[in-house]
Amino acid sequence: MERKYNKQSKLHIKKGDNVVVLSGNDKTKTGKVLEILTDKNRAIVEGINMVTKHQKPSAGKPEGGIKKMEGTIHISNLMLLEPSNGKPTRTGRKLDEKGKLQRYSKKTGELIK
Repeated sequence: MERKYNKQSKLHIKKGDNVVVLSGNDKTKTGKVLEILTDKNRAIVEGINMVTKHQKPSAGKPEGGIKKMEGTIHISNLMLLEPSNGKPTRTGRKLDEKGKLQRYSKKTGELIK
């Protein structure tokens, strides 16, 4: 069923989280999430999925050249690292004392800030 009001999807990772890559060329590498693209269900992770981009010289950047930058990776290929012990964990959502939904670790049961 499609959401009626809030069309933004709920994801298991956020900007600033430390994640591990589950599949692909960068499998088992870890990094920090720099950006989330919610409409495409993709994320940009620091140091993961490096691609080369050819840049033409312009007035702003007269040198141009070949630049290495991070490409996007699908969110299903990422798993959150638990802040307390640095191991991968699945996440769930539950209400805290104030009645707000918070993420929690399914491995240890503690809340993730």
